[in-house]
Amino acid sequence: MQAPLSGVRILDLSAVVSGPMATGILADQGADVIKVETQGGDLTRRVGPIKGDMTSLFATINRGKRSIVLDLKQEAARTILRELAEKADVLVENFRPGAMQRLGFGYEQVKAWNPRIVYLSISGFGQTGPYSGYRVYDPVIQAVSGFADAHPDPDTQEPRLLQTLMCDKITALTAAQAITAALHGRQASGEGCRIELSMLDAGLSFLWPEALYNHSLLDNPPAPVPEFGARQKLWRCKDGWFAMIAPQDEEFAGICRVFGKPELIQDPRFANMLLRRDNIDAWRAVLEPIAAEQQVRPFVDRLAAEGVPVGHVNFKADLADDPQVKHNESLMESDYPGLGRVRAPRAAARFDQQAADPDRLAPHLGEHTRAILAELGHTVDGVEALFAAGAVR
Repeated sequence: MQAPLSGVRILDLSAVVSGPMATGILADQGADVIKVETQGGDLTRRVGPIKGDMTSLFATINRGKRSIVLDLKQEAARTILRELAEKADVLVENFRPGAMQRLGFGYEQVKAWNPRIVYLSISGFGQTGPYSGYRVYDPVIQAVSGFADAHPDPDTQEPRLLQTLMCDKITALTAAQAITAALHGRQASGEGCRIELSMLDAGLSFLWPEALYNHSLLDNPPAPVPEFGARQKLWRCKDGWFAMIAPQDEEFAGICRVFGKPELIQDPRFANMLLRRDNIDAWRAVLEPIAAEQQVRPFVDRLAAEGVPVGHVNFKADLADDPQVKHNESLMESDYPGLGRVRAPRAAARFDQQAADPDRLAPHLGEHTRAILAELGHTVDGVEALFAAGAVR
């Protein structure tokens, strides 16, 4: 089966994580993604463990793409960019608001050359507004969107940043879905469109449903209830940790049986989900000493056999050896020339009959410049002149 996005060409002008991860997802689904880089390359080529011009971060979110280096300060390079835009189905950019217009590649200009273009602009706070000119990275959006307050320090309740690029990656997922929706809409209309996506909006829409449910019902609001995850904590065993949750009565009954405390099933303090939520400290006080005497893996198996939603904590170094991760073939290893073996997750969405392609590697800086210029019809002599002038690399 052909990959679902075979035949779709994406011009990726984005950098760092949000845009590149979005186009990386689409590359996994068959799109031909041409990554336009500056002379110094994407910042993520220098973030994290590095070999040459490649880091594990860059390799993971840019696999399957082709790289061309353009010095967009030069007219010749801007001409090449126009040629690429004229042939693209999608253009993705995450420059600061106004930068693409100043470069001569704003949506209206590109649309005049290519009416079918789907043009996605990612910004931190939006194209306009009081914060629109701010320079932004993920922690800034975590702060403003409410993520930091939604994940406070458990002891001090002070707001705390998550130790992952949560808002970047949420924006990437939102962007990939929006692009495919726009491509579907183009089949009916015959025309492309502009999509504006801010990291702030993506973060808010992701966070809101349960983390801010006390702020949704505005007219005669009911009394606030504890935030959904505020009372959730891991359970400690002799040799590790696990997570479990029991919103349904039969799940709580399974916990009580495995812990050897069946009398808690009939305890009126724990008779339903809301009471268990309000009295969680009471039943944890009974069960925590029992958990502390257990071996985590066998105990988790016993809880799972009773229908309890449960899972052990995998430390990062152990993930590749987890039995379910291995069964799912969730991780793959690829041989990179000059790097050796590189481990990365497979595409999460798997399409029926589409074989996995472990050889779709991330590009070295400017690796495909000559090939892309040849596709655009440039002669060998013309390409060499562009290299000599420094317009391309």
